[in-house]
Amino acid sequence: MSVSQSQSINPSVIRNFTEITKLRLSVSVVFSSVAGYLLGAETIDFFVLFLLCVGGYCMVGASNVYNQIIEKDLDSLMDRTKNRPLPAGHMNVRSAFILASILTVLGVVVLYTINPITAMFGAISIFMYVSLYTPLKTKTPLSVFVGAFPGAIPFMLGWVAATGQFGIESGTLFMVQFFWQFPHFWAIGWFLFDDYKKAGFFMLPNGKRDKGTALQIILYSVWTVLVSLIPVLGITGKLYLTPLSGALIGVLGIGLLYYAIRLYKEKTAIAAKQLMLASVSYITLLQIIYVADKFIR
Repeated sequence: MSVSQSQSINPSVIRNFTEITKLRLSVSVVFSSVAGYLLGAETIDFFVLFLLCVGGYCMVGASNVYNQIIEKDLDSLMDRTKNRPLPAGHMNVRSAFILASILTVLGVVVLYTINPITAMFGAISIFMYVSLYTPLKTKTPLSVFVGAFPGAIPFMLGWVAATGQFGIESGTLFMVQFFWQFPHFWAIGWFLFDDYKKAGFFMLPNGKRDKGTALQIILYSVWTVLVSLIPVLGITGKLYLTPLSGALIGVLGIGLLYYAIRLYKEKTAIAAKQLMLASVSYITLLQIIYVADKFIR
């Protein structure tokens, strides 16, 4: 047996870990938490920031592992997921469950050392993602609505980690990421429609790639942009955006709406994928602008 064959049959432990915890997704979530922390912190404590990154990765990673344990058989039916560690046989369920349990305990403990409220929200996100969102994916399109709650926690989690309290500021950050998830995940549901269908996942609001779904994507894109601009009005406590930053967010919003309207007109998988990429760019650049605005003004 050649070395390459051996490696394909027995992937490295690191590769299994990064795949089953969804490294890129987890890092993007941690990025949101860091942005929230930088917005909320009066003085940056790099040790707390380190704890937030470690605890945040553990919590998101645990959610992803539990999710893949539950959906192991369904993942084997879809092209995009059939090569994941569990359906591909690179890892067994027992090992995955032990890993998920360790990550859960470690994540809660690490976040608790920051403050109890941070740990509480971290635990809530795992519970909602695993116990509510995951089983609902094969039952109802409302799963996206339920999943938007744990998905919106990371941005505000950083603020809570910095301040030790939940208020209008963290609530606003939560709402920004909450509304953003609808155009983002419906775009994914659109261009992966056929693959999701193999596993019986209901991701689109109408269950169809039609004008009704596309219209809802436009509406939630509008809400996302409007909520993102609320801090400019000066009614969100210590979370404030200058008009210049608001204008930049507005430009990003126009870009997001452009791709949402384009999907409405074309109703193609390519347009949906472009909207998904636009949505990722939107939330990433928005968080950078929010943070830059605080430290530059």
